[in-house]
Amino acid sequence: MGIAGRTALVCGSSEGLGKACALALSKCGVTIAINGRDIEKLEGTAQEIEKETGGKVILAPGDVTNDEGRAAILEKCSTPDILVNNAGGPPPGDFRVWDEETWLNAIRGNMLYAVFMTNLVLDPMIERRWGRIINITSQAVKMPMPLIGLSTSARAGLTGYMGTISREIAQYGITVNNLLPGFFHTKRLQQYLESVAASRNVTAKDVESERAAANPSRRSGNPDEFGAWCAFIASDHSGYMTGQNILLDGGSYPGVM
Repeated sequence: MGIAGRTALVCGSSEGLGKACALALSKCGVTIAINGRDIEKLEGTAQEIEKETGGKVILAPGDVTNDEGRAAILEKCSTPDILVNNAGGPPPGDFRVWDEETWLNAIRGNMLYAVFMTNLVLDPMIERRWGRIINITSQAVKMPMPLIGLSTSARAGLTGYMGTISREIAQYGITVNNLLPGFFHTKRLQQYLESVAASRNVTAKDVESERAAANPSRRSGNPDEFGAWCAFIASDHSGYMTGQNILLDGGSYPGVM
């Protein structure tokens, strides 16, 4: 991939899709800084990645959604060549009960954190004339779904911001692209399935089976498939692609564009 020896900071990477991205980048010879709030879980993930790839893993614990957490993370990995922005979304729920503070928390946790993390690492990338910003957003940015209006709205705002800056910094060899996951086998998916199931008085397994049957691929995604895309977008081969939203959903989005 042409990125061996580079450094990547992968936010929210102790589990799920973030972990899959960290693992895929490590397989490419990239030094990985993994992030999360649970230090024990981070240590376990680091051991897994090091055992599988033999690569170097840096622990960068901290909460990406506040200034103190971001500062702590960047103390461990101050000038990454590759930044993967990723954070868990707010819980699903009924839009009628979301008050102003709930909305502000969602915007901070699914939009502003990535804006600020990007701004903090961008100038060194400009100086080096190379960088990759990758944002994990959601299929819902293109195809809104019930119960996750908070996440969809905040991530849509992030999409607009990243699309804007991607054109401004492309001249410095920096790309900004978004990965839009559909249904992948993660804890986050299980939480969503359980929320939908509760609203319909059925089981999560019922909802999962329905979703799989409705998807052209007849299945949910494997996180390793997602990680492989992250590694490609971070690679030297993707230097002429920026400002794009790559939908990884098994074909469920019904649009042409």
